Formats: sequence, C-alpha cells, structure tokens
Amino acid sequence: MRAIVIARPGGPEVLEPREVPRPVPGAGEVLVRVHATALNRADVLQREGRYPAPAGSPTHIPGLEFAGEVAELGPGARDWDPGDRVFGITGGGAYAEYLVAHERAIAAIPDTLDWAAAAAVPEAFITAHDALTTQSGTRLSERVLVHAVGSGVGLAAVQLARAIGAVPYGTARKAAKVEAARALGLEDGLVVSEDLAPMVERARAWTAGVGMDVVLDLVGGAYVPASLEALATHGRLILIGTLAGRAAEIPLGRVLASRLTLRGTVLRARPLEEKIAATRAFARDVVPLLASGAARPVLDRVYPLAEAAEAHRRMESNDTIGKIVLTMDHAD
Repeated sequence: MRAIVIARPGGPEVLEPREVPRPVPGAGEVLVRVHATALNRADVLQREGRYPAPAGSPTHIPGLEFAGEVAELGPGARDWDPGDRVFGITGGGAYAEYLVAHERAIAAIPDTLDWAAAAAVPEAFITAHDALTTQSGTRLSERVLVHAVGSGVGLAAVQLARAIGAVPYGTARKAAKVEAARALGLEDGLVVSEDLAPMVERARAWTAGVGMDVVLDLVGGAYVPASLEALATHGRLILIGTLAGRAAEIPLGRVLASRLTLRGTVLRARPLEEKIAATRAFARDVVPLLASGAARPVLDRVYPLAEAAEAHRRMESNDTIGKIVLTMDHAD
C-alpha cells in the first residue's frame, strides 16, 4: 500500500511517499481502507522527532485519525461488516491507504458527512467532548473559555458546549479565528497577544467578576497561570496542548484559595479501554449532532496524500481555521 513515511527527523521535506506492507488485522481488529485523514500538531512533533508513537503503533507513519470503510475483519471481530463507513482515532499510521483498528474503537460515519468532512471529526470532536464531559463535567449554563478557539478542537468545543447548554467564550491570535468560532455559537471572543492580562480582565468582565467555570487550554505555557487567574471558585482547567510551552509557573495560592482543579488530558497515549470508552461516548452523544447538522467539522484545506509535506507547511503557518485534511486516491 501507499503511505507517507517520516524518512528522518526534520522539516516537512522528510515526509516521503513509499510503498509499505499492508497491515493485517489481529484478534478483535478490523482492516480499514482509509479514504481520508486529518493533520494534528502531534504529527508535526512526531515528524520532528519530538513525539514518538506509542507502543504498538507504526513508528514512521504519522496520522492520528481516519475516515474509511471496513475492508476485512480480524479473528473474532463481529461488530462491523465489510463496506461499513467508519471513523476513529489511532496511535499512528493514518497517512496510509490501510490501517488496523480495534472494532470497538471506531464509530459509524453519518450519511451527512463525505470522506473529507468525516476525517476532520474524530480527534477534534472526541477530544473536545471528552474534555467537556468526562474531564471537566461541564454543566448547563456554565461558562467555558476555550483557548485556540479557531483550531479544530476549539471549534468543536464551541459547538459541543452549546449542545450541552453551556456558554462558550474563546481566545485566538487572529480576529478571523474568533469570527469563525462566533459563527458556530461563540458567545464572545478576544484576540490575544503575548500579554495575557487583558484575557483575565475580559474573562472577569464576561462573568460579572465571578470568573470562568471551565477553561479548555490547548496552548499551555503562560496560558496556564493566566487561565487559573481567570477561573471562578471551584473552576476547572483542562490542559489539552502545550503549543506555547511545556513549562508554567502555577499560582498555588490562587489554586488553594479558590479550590481549583488542574487536569491534563491526552488521547494518544491512553490505554485501549479508555480510548474505547471515549469513542463510545462520542458515538452516543456527538454522532447524532453531526447527523442532524447541529454540529459540523470545519475544513481549512484539503490536500491529496502525496502533498502531505505542503499540508504540514500549511499547518506550521498557524493561519489555519479548522482542520487540514489529506485524501487518498485509491488506484483499485
């Protein structure tokens, strides 16, 4: 099969198309004929040699999410039939024409989504849904602040927060990203710079001085202490990404006095059973929203698989709004 391989650590130019062996599904697994995948920051880090694939995942083929059809059942697999349209997350290997996935860690694609749109869903919506429900327990009428609100996860979080009756606010580095989120239900947003003090002030103004109930932080670094300052008593900060840095100074006095919760979350490194639980919750709560049109993925650009390097350059520009998708052109 064709795949994009990381030839060596480095820039986008190290992504090379190659012929590699097609994987074989094991017990309880299915072989998926991939029609599209989407880019994530983890792909860039893996390409640079800074984020190795988890044990059991392909080490040199990036890609954390996919949309495709079941091509073959492994021993004991019985939940799906060949030809079923499915999507899901994986530890790696989605920049390829085929991959294997556990039969319980995939979900049915609603008819409303084509392959490219479906590929833009799993990582963004499973991450956002898990952060809002399992990790933070966001409730009706609570106020949620989403950093990097123009990202795939950010735009998904805005829609899902609205779906559960919460009120989403957001920050981004560019006005166009805030406006894109506003079109999907963002209550209000702020364009931020290196100085995050205005964000804390705006969060208090949005909440009449009370503070945010939940912050979803996809940025990390200096955003962490600023977000803690922006929280209400008993507020919850869910750290999802560290694009702005992996170190932060925590205002412990603020954490103690306001009984704050700081929780980190990542999907890629979770045990299989936790990934299955997150996928099943997504299938139960989110797929119906996608099917009805109450929620939708946002695509920034779509590239053929062979142009993976150019897609990575696009991601590193930080000009994206929503997801970048790679599509397969199956020869058979």
